[in-house]
Amino acid sequence: MSDQRNTILAIVLAVAILFAFQTFYVNPKAEKEKARQQALSEQTGTPGGEPSAPAGRRADRPGVPAAAPGERPPIPTAPATPRRSGTAPEAPGPGGRERARAEQLRSTPRVAIDSPRLNGSISLTGGRVDDLSLADYRQDIDPKSEQIRLFSPPGSDLPYFVQFGWAPADPKIKVPGPDTPWRADTKTLTPSQPVTLSWDNGEGLRFFRTYALDDYYMFSVTQRVKNSSKSPVTLYPYGFISRTGTPETLGYFILHEGPLGVFNGTLKEIDYDDLRDSGKIVQSTQGGWIGITDKYWLAALVPDQKQSVETRFVHSATKVTDKYQVDYRGPGLTVTPGTSAEVQNHFFAGAKEVKLLDAYADYEFAGYPLGLEDPDLRRLKIQRLDLAIDFGWYFFLTKPFFYALAYFHELLGNFGLAILLLTVIVKILFFPLANKSYRAMGKMKKLQPEMVKIKERFKDDRTQMNTAMMELYKREKANPAAGCAPMIIQIPVFFSLYKVLFVSLEMRHAPFYGWIQDLSARDPTTIFNLFGLIPFTPPEFLLLGAWPLIMGFSMFLQMKLNPQPADPIQAKIFLFMPIMFTILLAPFPAGLVIYWAWNNVLSMAQQWVIMKRSGALPSKKSRVLPSKKKARPKSKAGS
Repeated sequence: MSDQRNTILAIVLAVAILFAFQTFYVNPKAEKEKARQQALSEQTGTPGGEPSAPAGRRADRPGVPAAAPGERPPIPTAPATPRRSGTAPEAPGPGGRERARAEQLRSTPRVAIDSPRLNGSISLTGGRVDDLSLADYRQDIDPKSEQIRLFSPPGSDLPYFVQFGWAPADPKIKVPGPDTPWRADTKTLTPSQPVTLSWDNGEGLRFFRTYALDDYYMFSVTQRVKNSSKSPVTLYPYGFISRTGTPETLGYFILHEGPLGVFNGTLKEIDYDDLRDSGKIVQSTQGGWIGITDKYWLAALVPDQKQSVETRFVHSATKVTDKYQVDYRGPGLTVTPGTSAEVQNHFFAGAKEVKLLDAYADYEFAGYPLGLEDPDLRRLKIQRLDLAIDFGWYFFLTKPFFYALAYFHELLGNFGLAILLLTVIVKILFFPLANKSYRAMGKMKKLQPEMVKIKERFKDDRTQMNTAMMELYKREKANPAAGCAPMIIQIPVFFSLYKVLFVSLEMRHAPFYGWIQDLSARDPTTIFNLFGLIPFTPPEFLLLGAWPLIMGFSMFLQMKLNPQPADPIQAKIFLFMPIMFTILLAPFPAGLVIYWAWNNVLSMAQQWVIMKRSGALPSKKSRVLPSKKKARPKSKAGS
């Protein structure tokens, strides 16, 4: 029994440590970073400023780095993009940001992007994709709210864009740069209509860049160069994603947000602060991808999966803000006079939908294909693109759980009901283990009075007390660890289900019933204004909703069914657990809190039935019979 209590206490301490880590380290660190970004912005008053060109860049053609003789040219970085002359900097804030962004979009000629899943445009100045919104996803639950904006152009408040180009082996060769005026063969890019950009360097080289888009979020980029000069040229294709400003992240240790990639089949995740410390991280790979992820959205470069490329994570800082870049450089192509050469790559920019990423990766689970079966998607076979979704260490559990949830969601039409049904099924699958655990706990609860007597009898002799305890266990055929082992086995399963609910895009803005209109957001009610009856909005740390309270109460009832510790200090710690978990889970997504409360209710019902059958819980009849047996003979004699 003491082993079981020690295990539970270890879990409680682990949760307490995680809570303290989140409260006293992660949250203050996030606030400090937010203050740092605000201070940097206030230093210049120009939230849309860009860094100056780094050392080694050719001043006559920004964006084209100089290379030492015999060396491969370095990968360019996003250049400075000054504001248009005569315009005053916008004040920080949503209104100023929108005006700055709209002004930048109007200031350059563009090719529109029009597809069922994406809206935006390609800038003909530089030929970059710097304006992109997700047509199917909104900022909040209001269907009329703005679309999720993924990319913004240089010169706006927080530039975020994709750029492709060529790095010349000879720095004298003129290649397209960030200010190159491209010409387009059409005004709109659609899934059925690619767009080709062209530019002539005036020295015998013509460059072409063709963008194509599928019905989802994958772009293909074909770069071609035609050499009409009298000399061969060697060019290195590259692509980069540039993001200015450190985005606000959730800060949870179970979720990665920031630069990441798959290199030679291995996932590598880099935190923003780690990249700021290192400055640059370089690796070579054949196949794979490199990108930047948010919780639900992803921008990723996908080089040719059969070629070896050099990739980098890069950070640079200015007086204004931080800038992050992920990029790759392919092998050099030598173009002889009168010939042409081309290279094709891809990039993904959109929502991290599991089935879609599985299709691009041609992923299969246990021999069965999962996700979309469109052959045009599966032909790419991008190496482990599905790892962009942070399913964690228990990938072999979280992935099946997700597909089960997705199936139940389609079946029931409500993601919350899918969570409840999947929890029931998991409970059924683990019924034999739980049955064994609860039976062992029931037997230990029946022995608790005897255990208390032994502790009182040998309280001054611990050796004799342990010997008497072991004799009691042996005589009653009880095993203190029997109730603990099945619980430990189930921990990875329940953690995996928790992970799926936390990272699942499908739960975002999904309604449940009653006051829960978004399962991915916290419970909007609070007991401190009587759940909305009092016209008072308490501070955020007092937002203690109805579902967290239900979860805490269910946890309290469940603990009452367990054998109570003989040690009064341990008993008080156990009574504090429901309160701690209620406060800890209050800011968590409502879907997670509902799952936890429902799991507690199922566990409690299962535990009560098993312990009732084993006799661990005294029946009503057994509690009242002794007093009635003493009273009845007297009443009969009197009559």
